[in-house]
Amino acid sequence: MIIKSVVQPLAEVEADWLVLGLFEGDAEGPAVARETPLGPVVERLLATKDLSGGLGDMTPVLGMAGLKAGAVLVVGLGGRGTFGPGPAFDAGVALARRLSGKPRDTVAIVLPEAAASVASALAAGALVGTRGPRLRKTEASRQPFGTLGVVIPELSDGDRGSIDEALERGLIIGEAVNLARDLANTPPAEKTPIALALRAEAAARAAGVEVTVWDEPRIRQERFGGLLGVAAGSDEPPAFVILEYQGAGDTPPLALVGKGVTFDSGGLSLKPSASMEDMKSDMTGAAVVLAAIQAAARLKLPVNLVGYLAITENMTGGRALKLGDVLTMRNGKTVEVLNTDAEGRLILADALSYAAERKPARILDFATLTGACIVALGTRVAGLFGNDDAFCAEILAACRESGERAWRLPLDDDYKDLLKSTVADLKNVGGKWAGAITAAKFLEQFVGAVPWAHLDIAGPSWADSESSARDAGGTGCFVRTLIALFEALK
Repeated sequence: MIIKSVVQPLAEVEADWLVLGLFEGDAEGPAVARETPLGPVVERLLATKDLSGGLGDMTPVLGMAGLKAGAVLVVGLGGRGTFGPGPAFDAGVALARRLSGKPRDTVAIVLPEAAASVASALAAGALVGTRGPRLRKTEASRQPFGTLGVVIPELSDGDRGSIDEALERGLIIGEAVNLARDLANTPPAEKTPIALALRAEAAARAAGVEVTVWDEPRIRQERFGGLLGVAAGSDEPPAFVILEYQGAGDTPPLALVGKGVTFDSGGLSLKPSASMEDMKSDMTGAAVVLAAIQAAARLKLPVNLVGYLAITENMTGGRALKLGDVLTMRNGKTVEVLNTDAEGRLILADALSYAAERKPARILDFATLTGACIVALGTRVAGLFGNDDAFCAEILAACRESGERAWRLPLDDDYKDLLKSTVADLKNVGGKWAGAITAAKFLEQFVGAVPWAHLDIAGPSWADSESSARDAGGTGCFVRTLIALFEALK
């Protein structure tokens, strides 16, 4: 899909559909439309309350004389005071979901305000909205637009240059979100650990990222006891992928660690059937890390990044972990396994230990780690944990910039008492209470003194049903937040 800026009076814009944003509470409609034939129509619909401007509301206006566009779609942007990249992204997704059901040669969106961040988010959302989750439908339910024009009625040449750069940024970010979504939505039979590692390698190399893939013998040589233990019940061998992007000289990198369980049956602590239906997406943490790093490389951001993807299945074969087994992790700590469905923390422990040994500036891990976090925060908000207040504050600021949501939860020392084992250094579950916190506390034991944060994305990573601005299935959450974080580190 081609995305470009269009500097032209509204009435002169040629497109199959012209999309006009409307802020909630505006009595007269957008100023750019008031001197066109569309202005009186919008005012009349506002007066009759057929238009509201609520975020995601969409009203088609057909048969408009005096415009070169074939039809008009009025899209609600929410309140003017709360508008920014987050609502712009949602509006972009919503309008694209509405219009991409049929082939469209040209769709033109009127930029609500001449801000590069809004233009970028709108473009990214529109690209995401044209990509449905139906990877194996015999007939495509969505069609990318031939050209997406972002209309700026009046702009200086310098401003247009910044908008064009923002649109290119939005295109890359939208494609990265779609990469993470597609990987999460891929059926598990097509996404074995080696297959996912090879897809990660191809995507990263295409963006200019250096890639190293470890096979099972190398993983054993590196003493990744947690990853090998979880993989033992599967006929498919595990993989470990290292992604390296150097855009800022020799400074220590930000390390990103992603959980990559390509299917999670729960192991011998078997999940109920209904709880397995979306477990093809238990590798979303790895997908988010991959998507964000390759996007950073495509954007040529001046940051140093290294990603670690721990990839395996969690199955119930004859060699599967048994309750009471003890594993020795990369850093030498021993872990008594009392629940094989608490597997993500076991594979992350090895990856975090390895990352910490290489002395990065900071470590941030992403994992669909606990159902307890969904109980605590619901399906739209991630749980944030960390040992460094300044780093956590930077992550939350990036969340606000992108419009994605996280909430910091406590990580006090007394939670470690819940992980005490009588036979090993730790056990892999903490008991009935504070499940998301004890999981994070477990991970903390493997980062040493390195500033570290953990995002439990179990809720936001998957949508059970669609809404105006979100498809059912994998969401590609926090790719946009990571890009905002990388840009803030410049």
